[in-house]
Amino acid sequence: MNASNPDLTYPFPEAPEFGTALEVAPGVYWLRMPLPMSLNHINLYLIEGNKGWTIVDTGIRGPETRDYWHTIFDTALGGKPVTQVLCTHMHPDHTGQAGFLTNHWHAPLLMSHGEYYQTRVMNVMMREGGNWQMSEYFERAGISQEFLQQLADTRSNFTPDEEDLPIPSSYIRLMDGDDVQIGGNTWKVIVGAGHSPEHVCLYCEKLNVILSGDQILPIITSNVSVHPTEPFGNPLKVWLDSHEKFKAALPDDVLVLPAHNEPFYGVQSRLQELIDHHEDRMLILEETCVEPQVAIDLLPLLFKRKLEGHSMFMGLGECVAHLHCLMSRRRIERTLQDNRYYYRSIDPTLTERATPGRHEEPDDAPIMI
Repeated sequence: MNASNPDLTYPFPEAPEFGTALEVAPGVYWLRMPLPMSLNHINLYLIEGNKGWTIVDTGIRGPETRDYWHTIFDTALGGKPVTQVLCTHMHPDHTGQAGFLTNHWHAPLLMSHGEYYQTRVMNVMMREGGNWQMSEYFERAGISQEFLQQLADTRSNFTPDEEDLPIPSSYIRLMDGDDVQIGGNTWKVIVGAGHSPEHVCLYCEKLNVILSGDQILPIITSNVSVHPTEPFGNPLKVWLDSHEKFKAALPDDVLVLPAHNEPFYGVQSRLQELIDHHEDRMLILEETCVEPQVAIDLLPLLFKRKLEGHSMFMGLGECVAHLHCLMSRRRIERTLQDNRYYYRSIDPTLTERATPGRHEEPDDAPIMI
């Protein structure tokens, strides 16, 4: 399944069908819901408590996912109610049904502070048009105004329908190190960052299971981007720091239950692989920027196929994130000329430090997860 990393193993030969639940650890059930994009699914989880169920992540908004949830209510809950809904982070495939689920069951929403409020901001932004700050960010990265207008004229896949409910107006805050008691088990909150502001993972030492959301995925790599809302951010630094944190916190034989792809064993190898992946991409950029470069012109070096539409925006955001991390390490400098940022390597001898063969296979186009 993942020929690039033979250290990973996948204990479940088949994923559950949409609208069904598969027990993957005592009292922990794996669900799968559809997504309207090339990444055609999201993994959601149910954890059984003494008096009811905890839902972890909710699926994307819209009637199709709601219908699958009604099927789950009828077939998988054993007559128990849902008593709480937990969202690992802000992205629409994780929070899209939070309003529906909490309203249907009168159950509280659990999230970290940063993810909850960023979700509310994102919901507002999806209804609004562009602004000068957004235009300036993309123009300085090398995108034309004509292209920005074309994107503004297209409708998002995440446009709500008339039955969608907004994110709840209250929540229970989760913080790093908190314990969540579900049934007879304690789930430790471990917060990561980079893909989103305060991504919540749940680790149960007794079961030796971690619900990793998008923080640790076995095959694809989570998008780590600089966004127009925080144009000078350094998300890749905190992403790499988070991976070191998880390496220190988790045993290698933990069962990882991710939000995409399949549950797997081999977390230590995968975490190191993800760190190496981003270090290699930074080396590619460092080698290339001996002559000043605009961010948009660097995308073919990082991604195997041409990026178009929203994939191009995500790829650009990830490219800028790598450049910002290099700037923080004093390996790249940036100058503004004709309203475009030009990036240049500071160390003229950097090409002598290249590691042959480490970055011959660029990633596919990024997927927003």
